[in-house]
Amino acid sequence: MQAIRVKRAFKYRFYPTDAQAAELSRTFGCVRKVYNMALAVRTEAWARQERVNYNATSAMLTAWKKTEELAYLNEVSSVPLQQALRHLQAAFTNFFGKRAKYPRFKSRKKSRKTAEYTTSAFRYRDGKLTLAKMSEPLVIVWSRPLPEDAEPSTVTVSQDSAGRWFVSLLCEDPGIKPLPATGAAVGIDVGLDHLLTLSTGEKITNPRHERRDRERLATAQRALARKAKGDGANRAKARRRAARIYARIADRRRDCLHKLTTRLVRDNQTLVIEDLTVRSMVKNRSLARAISDAAWAEFRSMLEYKAAWYGREVIAVDRFFPSSKLCSACGTLQGQMPLNVRSWTCVCGTVHDRDVNAAKNLLTAGLAVSVCGAGVRPQRRTPGGQSAVKQKPSQREP
Repeated sequence: MQAIRVKRAFKYRFYPTDAQAAELSRTFGCVRKVYNMALAVRTEAWARQERVNYNATSAMLTAWKKTEELAYLNEVSSVPLQQALRHLQAAFTNFFGKRAKYPRFKSRKKSRKTAEYTTSAFRYRDGKLTLAKMSEPLVIVWSRPLPEDAEPSTVTVSQDSAGRWFVSLLCEDPGIKPLPATGAAVGIDVGLDHLLTLSTGEKITNPRHERRDRERLATAQRALARKAKGDGANRAKARRRAARIYARIADRRRDCLHKLTTRLVRDNQTLVIEDLTVRSMVKNRSLARAISDAAWAEFRSMLEYKAAWYGREVIAVDRFFPSSKLCSACGTLQGQMPLNVRSWTCVCGTVHDRDVNAAKNLLTAGLAVSVCGAGVRPQRRTPGGQSAVKQKPSQREP
């Protein structure tokens, strides 16, 4: 298999000076303003059954800058503003392609603070990154090296709800190459008691990151709830305390999933998973918190793009396939099986662990799909537009 040219985002934390932080905050505000104004124009046109494309909104941006009311848009780099219009165009393209909902307006308090710079708006030399409208380079914590002779094509600056600043550099990574082919295949059953159960019999414990910090998080949330609503300093401090706990939980969860998915992709040529609709499952009020903490959707996303990087294959089996109730030894289908039944005995005498049996059945069904190209019906379409029965490698960026 030929190596694919993969563009990979390398994310680092940085510490801006007061002047840089002020400049970036202004840029975030202008990006949000331009995005919302363009969305309002396109929404009004949509109501009139007309379409406004990127070129039209770009011309509007030029006109807006010439007005006295919006003259402040000239104080920041024009590139992030143009990129915001491109992102809006992509959002509408996904909407018209029925891959996403109608674009929503950005909120000053709730929306992600981010600005994207292309090559004309930054300078990267000798390991130093300087953005447009800034006289000094950013103080970046280089936690891992960029690929040798890397030339970033895009730089994205963001600030999370905990107040941390991050910069993401998008560049080609020649180190990503298909791994040597192996005949190993594995079925993967996700769960709550155990995060993953493999067809080999291995069970991976659910770390339950949110539960570990639940008490501290509840304390921080109660403190936030006691603060008067508004833009007060005390409420902002309480909000950041809660946000830091959320960020620590998310960081731990993401690190765990990265390690798991990397190991699975390296060890197996074919990986079979179940096509779960997590968005619908979290509507179950009694299980929503545990399902969200398990992050099954994020696990699948990581597994798919890493498989694409390293020449592996991910197959998703229809969620209505009775993997738990089907005997992996003789094929007998059992009757109703409540979730509290963790082991059962088939009429053929085989004693099954519910999760291990499900993983084995998923593997068998997935291999049948791989060989025959059919056998398990698709239930949804992935964001990339491919059938959920058999996921082909895609050049996805992290």
